[in-house]
Amino acid sequence: MTETETNLYDVVVLGAGPVGENVADRTRAAGLTTAVVESELVGGECSYWACMPSKALLRPVIARADARRLPGLREAVQGPLDTAAVLARRNWFTGDWTDDGQVDWIKSIGADLYRGHGRLTGPRTVTVGDKVLTARHAVVVATGTRAALPDLPGLAEVRPWTSREATSAQSAPGRLVVVGGGVVATEMATAWQALGSQVTLLVRGKGLLDRMEPFAGELVAEALTEAGADVRTGTSVASVTRSDGTVVVVTDTGERIEADEILFAVGRAPRTDDIGLDTVGLAPGSWLTVDDSLRVTGTDWLYGVGDVNHRALLTHQGKYQARIAGAAIAARAAGTDLPESDPWSAHAATADHESVPQVVFTDPEAAAVGLSLAEAEQAGHRVRAVDVDMSSVAGAGLYAEGYKGRARMVVDLEREILRGVTFVGPGVGELIHSATIAVAGQVPLARLWHAVPSYPTLSEVWLRLLEAYRDN
Repeated sequence: MTETETNLYDVVVLGAGPVGENVADRTRAAGLTTAVVESELVGGECSYWACMPSKALLRPVIARADARRLPGLREAVQGPLDTAAVLARRNWFTGDWTDDGQVDWIKSIGADLYRGHGRLTGPRTVTVGDKVLTARHAVVVATGTRAALPDLPGLAEVRPWTSREATSAQSAPGRLVVVGGGVVATEMATAWQALGSQVTLLVRGKGLLDRMEPFAGELVAEALTEAGADVRTGTSVASVTRSDGTVVVVTDTGERIEADEILFAVGRAPRTDDIGLDTVGLAPGSWLTVDDSLRVTGTDWLYGVGDVNHRALLTHQGKYQARIAGAAIAARAAGTDLPESDPWSAHAATADHESVPQVVFTDPEAAAVGLSLAEAEQAGHRVRAVDVDMSSVAGAGLYAEGYKGRARMVVDLEREILRGVTFVGPGVGELIHSATIAVAGQVPLARLWHAVPSYPTLSEVWLRLLEAYRDN
């Protein structure tokens, strides 16, 4: 056999994070030969520098915060967290940054793994080192994103933290400046403040979590401040330098802040700058525009799945897209026409449009699905926001003394369905899937009225929301 014949596959996947792994799993299950290419650790950003390590850092923080809200227990947990133990547990969840288990999984599904930097070198062709991989049916780009850094002079010499350093650090810095107000910024500010750092959070905008309902960011900012963090909104970084190990930040108002480390959490950029997009007529470094089957616009063989298409930069949405893309690739390989206009089709990623769920694991947690009130109004829907104080639910009082939280549902007044739901409060992350079902399923409110929540749980907030809508 020639080398070209040896490296002929039905599908070639660039990127072995959760998204690439799920595409490979689906295409292999359909009987398609599949190659997976990875330049770093198999398992990707989520496994080693994002979802898993960040939540491992945050779980003890949230558990202690919940315990401190309970008489009879708070007295037992007044001391500091054992930072070394928390970090050791985080290290365990990342496999100490080794990927043996994930590599074994790739092998177990019958896919071939190629380690190295993969680049497109023409239609249906990927080159990895001295190997050329040719795809009969599809090449899938699942390379994800990297942290974006601002254009500040001398920033590289400062050696700033990005999300990678923030989730993998082996000790807590004495003073940490966090720049940004989104999910990474608020979660890492929450974690490191509790693990012993003095955190200063610099937010350019008016508040935190600006893609959620305004009250979400307000409650998180209030809690961070109560925990000892210094939260400053309407503040930008004008310059940053490092001298003798000390980071010096100068704000746009001329204020000087000293720290041991600085974390920039100001956005993400697609990892598409050096994967050969130019060889197939696409712009290097660009987000990939795709249809609902995740196929790149203007091609019949290239797919962009997960963060690279900028539809929803969330692991669970990327894995959902991977399931869709895998099914679509398999169907097309079999010569089947796809019913892409059918909302029930397994080949159309309709959930990406108006029913994307997300949980921010701060204290309090913030969870949302679908459209905010502002987004629904901008989309032209005639809507009404229905708000309930979470403390009005009996389960909230049992969950924690002095429970603080808020719930909102955004009701489409013409169809009487939900366009969006937001919960903020301790423990609300586990509520969001019920909201996701209601939003994605377009369940009429008259039917939700008969979905009886168990007493006394936080879920009873659904009854309070529906009562507030019906009675007003």
